[in-house]
Amino acid sequence: MASTLALAAILAPAGGTIASDARKLSFYHTHTGKSLEVVYAENGEYLPGALQQINNFLSDFRTGDIVRIDPGLLDLIWDVREGLDGDATYEVISAYRSPQTNEMLRGRSSASGVAKNSQHTHGKAIDVRLEGVDTRSLRDQALALRRGGVGYYQSSDFVHMDTGRVRSW
Repeated sequence: MASTLALAAILAPAGGTIASDARKLSFYHTHTGKSLEVVYAENGEYLPGALQQINNFLSDFRTGDIVRIDPGLLDLIWDVREGLDGDATYEVISAYRSPQTNEMLRGRSSASGVAKNSQHTHGKAIDVRLEGVDTRSLRDQALALRRGGVGYYQSSDFVHMDTGRVRSW
């Protein structure tokens, strides 16, 4: 027991606590006005209750449909934020979109604006801003990771990130 305490004292950071690898995300949904702050993974394990909270929060706000959000997407946006400002809140413009919502948006946008088989319809994409961070910097950080698709919508001031194949627009 004494050797365990001695080892903990050696490994503890200057603040006196042993660092946890907890992954926390903060969201503000621009369409619903709701907020969520949640630890979704800890000690290398995803937390099922937290993932369900995220699934509910990132649901299709138009239809209420819920899908399982890809935990890899959560890791991607966590890693992007860590590379920029580890405490900032993601402002969500769009996350999961039901096929019906996706088709409705396709009808409203230009031919290249909304993909027919969008990663959003699979729970693998999110359109966001990061509080206090220029969207160009957010885009550049996401591109640097090379872990999926990254779209930059300068005039609408948001970045699309997904866990599909590596590509950019």
